Amino acid sequence: MSAESNPTPVVYLMYHELERPERALCDADPGYVRYIVHETQFREQMNWLKSQGWKGQSVEQALSGAAPRGVVITFDDGAETDLIAAAPILKDLDFGATFYITTGFLGKRGYLSRTQVRELSELGFNIGCHSRTHPYLSDLAEEQLQSEILEPKIQIEQMIGRAVNHFSCPGGRWDARVVQATKQAAYRSMATSEARANCASSDPFCLGRVAIMRDTPLPLFQTWCAGHGLWKLQMAEQARSGAKRILGNRGYDRLRAMLLGRKESKE
Repeated sequence: MSAESNPTPVVYLMYHELERPERALCDADPGYVRYIVHETQFREQMNWLKSQGWKGQSVEQALSGAAPRGVVITFDDGAETDLIAAAPILKDLDFGATFYITTGFLGKRGYLSRTQVRELSELGFNIGCHSRTHPYLSDLAEEQLQSEILEPKIQIEQMIGRAVNHFSCPGGRWDARVVQATKQAAYRSMATSEARANCASSDPFCLGRVAIMRDTPLPLFQTWCAGHGLWKLQMAEQARSGAKRILGNRGYDRLRAMLLGRKESKE
Protein backbone atom coordinates (compact mmCIF):
# COMPACT_ATOMS: atom_id res chain seq x y z
CA MET A 1 0.00 0.00 0.00
CA SER A 2 1.69 3.18 -1.17
CA ALA A 3 1.90 6.04 1.33
CA GLU A 4 1.61 8.60 -1.47
CA SER A 5 -1.29 6.98 -3.30
CA ASN A 6 -3.36 6.01 -0.25
CA PRO A 7 -2.48 8.22 2.74
CA THR A 8 -5.77 7.95 4.64
CA PRO A 9 -6.97 4.92 6.63
CA VAL A 10 -9.31 2.57 4.78
CA VAL A 11 -11.95 0.43 6.50
CA TYR A 12 -12.23 -3.16 5.30
CA LEU A 13 -15.76 -4.54 5.71
CA MET A 14 -16.33 -8.25 6.38
CA TYR A 15 -19.51 -9.98 5.21
CA HIS A 16 -20.64 -13.58 5.03
CA GLU A 17 -23.78 -15.08 3.50
CA LEU A 18 -26.64 -12.75 2.52
CA GLU A 19 -30.16 -13.73 3.50
CA ARG A 20 -32.86 -13.86 0.80
CA PRO A 21 -36.62 -14.43 1.17
CA GLU A 22 -37.64 -18.10 1.22
CA ARG A 23 -34.02 -19.26 0.91
CA ALA A 24 -32.60 -21.43 3.69
CA LEU A 25 -29.32 -20.27 5.20
CA CYS A 26 -26.25 -22.47 5.00
CA ASP A 27 -26.35 -22.93 8.77
CA ALA A 28 -29.09 -22.26 11.33
CA ASP A 29 -26.73 -22.08 14.33
CA PRO A 30 -27.22 -18.77 16.24
CA GLY A 31 -23.47 -18.17 16.24
CA TYR A 32 -23.53 -18.26 12.44
CA VAL A 33 -26.83 -16.44 11.89
CA ARG A 34 -25.67 -13.36 13.80
CA TYR A 35 -23.18 -12.74 10.98
CA ILE A 36 -25.81 -12.96 8.23
CA VAL A 37 -27.00 -9.69 6.69
CA HIS A 38 -30.24 -9.54 4.71
CA GLU A 39 -29.91 -8.75 1.01
CA THR A 40 -32.03 -5.58 1.37
CA GLN A 41 -29.83 -4.41 4.25
CA PHE A 42 -26.69 -4.96 2.18
CA ARG A 43 -28.20 -3.06 -0.76
CA GLU A 44 -29.09 -0.16 1.53
CA GLN A 45 -25.53 -0.04 2.86
CA MET A 46 -23.98 -0.12 -0.61
CA ASN A 47 -26.38 2.56 -1.91
CA TRP A 48 -25.40 4.80 0.99
CA LEU A 49 -21.72 4.41 0.12
CA LYS A 50 -22.49 5.35 -3.47
CA SER A 51 -24.51 8.39 -2.35
CA GLN A 52 -21.47 9.63 -0.44
CA GLY A 53 -19.27 9.34 -3.49
CA TRP A 54 -17.38 6.44 -1.94
CA LYS A 55 -16.06 3.52 -3.96
CA GLY A 56 -16.44 -0.10 -2.91
CA GLN A 57 -13.15 -1.78 -3.75
CA SER A 58 -11.35 -5.10 -3.53
CA VAL A 59 -8.31 -5.89 -1.41
CA GLU A 60 -6.27 -5.97 -4.61
CA GLN A 61 -7.40 -2.45 -5.53
CA ALA A 62 -6.81 -1.09 -2.03
CA LEU A 63 -3.29 -2.48 -1.74
CA SER A 64 -2.39 -1.10 -5.17
CA GLY A 65 -3.56 2.35 -4.08
CA ALA A 66 -5.38 2.72 -7.39
CA ALA A 67 -8.93 3.15 -6.08
CA PRO A 68 -10.45 6.47 -4.95
CA ARG A 69 -11.83 7.20 -1.50
CA GLY A 70 -13.98 4.37 -0.21
CA VAL A 71 -14.05 1.10 1.73
CA VAL A 72 -12.93 -2.43 0.97
CA ILE A 73 -15.71 -5.03 0.67
CA THR A 74 -14.90 -8.64 1.54
CA PHE A 75 -16.95 -11.82 1.85
CA ASP A 76 -15.85 -14.96 3.68
CA ASP A 77 -16.74 -18.64 3.13
CA GLY A 78 -18.05 -18.70 -0.45
CA ALA A 79 -21.83 -18.86 -0.01
CA GLU A 80 -23.85 -19.01 -3.24
CA THR A 81 -25.35 -15.62 -2.40
CA ASP A 82 -21.93 -14.13 -3.20
CA LEU A 83 -22.85 -14.65 -6.85
CA ILE A 84 -26.66 -14.48 -6.94
CA ALA A 85 -27.20 -11.62 -4.46
CA ALA A 86 -24.04 -9.62 -3.68
CA ALA A 87 -22.48 -9.59 -7.16
CA PRO A 88 -25.48 -8.03 -8.98
CA ILE A 89 -25.74 -5.25 -6.39
CA LEU A 90 -22.02 -4.54 -6.58
CA LYS A 91 -21.95 -4.61 -10.38
CA ASP A 92 -24.86 -2.15 -10.59
CA LEU A 93 -22.86 0.30 -8.48
CA ASP A 94 -19.55 -0.40 -10.23
CA PHE A 95 -18.06 -1.61 -6.94
CA GLY A 96 -15.23 -4.08 -6.54
CA ALA A 97 -14.96 -6.72 -3.82
CA THR A 98 -12.85 -9.66 -2.68
CA PHE A 99 -14.56 -13.02 -2.16
CA TYR A 100 -12.55 -15.37 0.09
CA ILE A 101 -13.40 -18.97 -0.79
CA THR A 102 -13.30 -22.04 1.47
CA THR A 103 -12.62 -24.79 -1.06
CA GLY A 104 -13.98 -27.60 1.14
CA PHE A 105 -17.42 -25.94 1.12
CA LEU A 106 -17.70 -25.81 -2.68
CA GLY A 107 -20.63 -27.79 -4.03
CA LYS A 108 -22.32 -28.17 -0.65
CA ARG A 109 -25.87 -26.93 -0.09
CA GLY A 110 -25.96 -23.14 -0.09
CA TYR A 111 -22.38 -22.72 -1.26
CA LEU A 112 -20.82 -21.88 -4.62
CA SER A 113 -19.88 -24.55 -7.13
CA ARG A 114 -16.52 -24.49 -8.88
CA THR A 115 -18.24 -23.18 -12.00
CA GLN A 116 -19.82 -20.37 -10.02
CA VAL A 117 -16.47 -19.36 -8.51
CA ARG A 118 -15.11 -19.08 -12.03
CA GLU A 119 -18.16 -17.02 -13.04
CA LEU A 120 -17.62 -14.68 -10.09
CA SER A 121 -14.02 -14.20 -11.18
CA GLU A 122 -15.03 -13.60 -14.80
CA LEU A 123 -17.38 -10.85 -13.63
CA GLY A 124 -14.24 -9.00 -12.55
CA PHE A 125 -14.31 -9.68 -8.82
CA ASN A 126 -11.18 -10.47 -6.84
CA ILE A 127 -11.07 -14.08 -5.58
CA GLY A 128 -9.15 -14.87 -2.41
CA CYS A 129 -8.73 -17.94 -0.21
CA HIS A 130 -10.35 -18.70 3.15
CA SER A 131 -8.64 -22.09 3.76
CA ARG A 132 -9.60 -25.61 2.74
CA THR A 133 -11.82 -26.80 5.63
CA HIS A 134 -12.29 -23.63 7.75
CA PRO A 135 -10.36 -24.73 10.89
CA TYR A 136 -8.88 -22.48 13.55
CA LEU A 137 -5.42 -22.19 12.03
CA SER A 138 -3.75 -21.30 15.31
CA ASP A 139 -4.76 -24.75 16.63
CA LEU A 140 -3.03 -26.64 13.82
CA ALA A 141 0.35 -28.29 13.78
CA GLU A 142 2.95 -26.92 11.37
CA GLU A 143 2.48 -29.70 8.82
CA GLN A 144 -1.29 -29.09 8.68
CA LEU A 145 -1.00 -25.43 7.79
CA GLN A 146 0.17 -26.10 4.24
CA SER A 147 -2.92 -28.17 3.44
CA GLU A 148 -5.12 -25.32 4.67
CA ILE A 149 -3.21 -22.39 3.22
CA LEU A 150 -1.19 -23.45 0.16
CA GLU A 151 -3.25 -26.31 -1.28
CA PRO A 152 -6.56 -24.40 -1.57
CA LYS A 153 -4.69 -21.48 -3.16
CA ILE A 154 -3.47 -23.80 -5.91
CA GLN A 155 -6.96 -25.29 -6.31
CA ILE A 156 -8.61 -21.89 -6.76
CA GLU A 157 -5.92 -20.71 -9.17
CA GLN A 158 -6.53 -23.78 -11.33
CA MET A 159 -10.26 -23.10 -11.09
CA ILE A 160 -10.19 -19.47 -12.22
CA GLY A 161 -6.97 -19.30 -14.24
CA ARG A 162 -5.72 -16.33 -12.21
CA ALA A 163 -3.35 -15.78 -9.30
CA VAL A 164 -4.87 -15.89 -5.81
CA ASN A 165 -2.97 -13.28 -3.81
CA HIS A 166 -5.08 -12.73 -0.70
CA PHE A 167 -5.98 -14.90 2.28
CA SER A 168 -8.37 -14.45 5.22
CA CYS A 169 -8.21 -16.38 8.50
CA PRO A 170 -11.21 -18.54 9.47
CA GLY A 171 -12.77 -17.35 12.69
CA GLY A 172 -10.17 -14.61 12.87
CA ARG A 173 -7.79 -17.01 14.64
CA TRP A 174 -4.12 -16.69 13.69
CA ASP A 175 -0.60 -16.51 15.07
CA ALA A 176 2.95 -15.90 13.85
CA ARG A 177 3.10 -19.39 12.32
CA VAL A 178 0.03 -18.63 10.20
CA VAL A 179 1.60 -15.39 8.97
CA GLN A 180 4.76 -17.24 8.01
CA ALA A 181 2.77 -19.93 6.19
CA THR A 182 0.85 -17.35 4.12
CA LYS A 183 4.09 -15.63 3.16
CA GLN A 184 5.67 -18.94 2.16
CA ALA A 185 2.60 -19.71 0.04
CA ALA A 186 3.25 -16.47 -1.90
CA TYR A 187 0.16 -14.59 -0.81
CA ARG A 188 0.41 -10.79 -0.83
CA SER A 189 -1.86 -10.21 2.17
CA MET A 190 -3.64 -11.85 5.10
CA ALA A 191 -6.87 -10.45 6.54
CA THR A 192 -7.87 -10.89 10.17
CA SER A 193 -11.02 -10.02 12.13
CA GLU A 194 -9.38 -7.25 14.16
CA ALA A 195 -11.69 -4.23 14.05
CA ARG A 196 -9.49 -1.41 12.83
CA ALA A 197 -8.84 0.57 9.68
CA ASN A 198 -5.75 -0.01 7.55
CA CYS A 199 -3.38 2.71 6.43
CA ALA A 200 -0.27 3.01 4.30
CA SER A 201 1.95 1.71 7.09
CA SER A 202 -0.28 -1.27 7.98
CA ASP A 203 1.27 -4.72 7.76
CA PRO A 204 -0.44 -6.40 4.77
CA PHE A 205 -0.21 -9.70 6.66
CA CYS A 206 -2.30 -8.36 9.53
CA LEU A 207 -5.09 -6.44 7.82
CA GLY A 208 -7.96 -5.40 10.08
CA ARG A 209 -11.60 -5.86 9.09
CA VAL A 210 -14.90 -4.73 10.58
CA ALA A 211 -17.57 -7.43 10.75
CA ILE A 212 -20.98 -6.21 9.57
CA MET A 213 -23.53 -8.10 11.62
CA ARG A 214 -27.21 -8.91 11.30
CA ASP A 215 -28.06 -6.30 13.93
CA THR A 216 -25.78 -3.52 12.60
CA PRO A 217 -28.05 -0.47 12.01
CA LEU A 218 -27.32 1.86 9.10
CA PRO A 219 -26.18 4.82 11.28
CA LEU A 220 -23.60 2.59 12.99
CA PHE A 221 -22.49 1.22 9.62
CA GLN A 222 -21.97 4.80 8.43
CA THR A 223 -19.93 5.62 11.53
CA TRP A 224 -17.69 2.59 11.10
CA CYS A 225 -17.09 3.24 7.40
CA ALA A 226 -15.74 6.65 8.36
CA GLY A 227 -13.38 4.91 10.80
CA HIS A 228 -15.10 6.26 13.90
CA GLY A 229 -16.03 4.31 17.03
CA LEU A 230 -13.90 1.31 16.17
CA TRP A 231 -12.23 1.52 19.57
CA LYS A 232 -15.42 0.13 21.12
CA LEU A 233 -15.19 -2.93 18.91
CA GLN A 234 -11.51 -3.26 19.77
CA MET A 235 -12.25 -3.26 23.50
CA ALA A 236 -14.84 -6.02 23.08
CA GLU A 237 -12.35 -7.89 20.92
CA GLN A 238 -9.67 -7.68 23.61
CA ALA A 239 -12.09 -9.15 26.13
CA ARG A 240 -12.89 -12.02 23.77
CA SER A 241 -9.20 -12.61 23.08
CA GLY A 242 -8.55 -12.88 26.81
CA ALA A 243 -11.34 -15.44 27.15
CA LYS A 244 -9.96 -17.43 24.22
CA ARG A 245 -6.51 -17.54 25.81
CA ILE A 246 -7.98 -18.83 29.06
CA LEU A 247 -10.57 -21.24 27.65
CA GLY A 248 -8.95 -22.16 24.34
CA ASN A 249 -10.74 -21.81 21.01
CA ARG A 250 -13.08 -24.76 21.51
CA GLY A 251 -13.87 -23.85 25.12
CA TYR A 252 -14.66 -20.30 24.12
CA ASP A 253 -16.95 -21.53 21.32
CA ARG A 254 -18.85 -23.79 23.72
CA LEU A 255 -19.38 -20.88 26.12
CA ARG A 256 -20.51 -18.58 23.29
CA ALA A 257 -22.93 -21.22 21.96
CA MET A 258 -24.43 -21.64 25.43
CA LEU A 259 -24.88 -17.88 25.90
CA LEU A 260 -26.35 -17.39 22.43
CA GLY A 261 -28.72 -20.30 23.03
CA ARG A 262 -29.97 -18.68 26.20
CA LYS A 263 -30.41 -15.36 24.42
CA GLU A 264 -32.39 -17.02 21.62
CA SER A 265 -34.64 -18.79 24.11
CA LYS A 266 -35.50 -15.49 25.81
CA GLU A 267 -36.49 -13.95 22.48
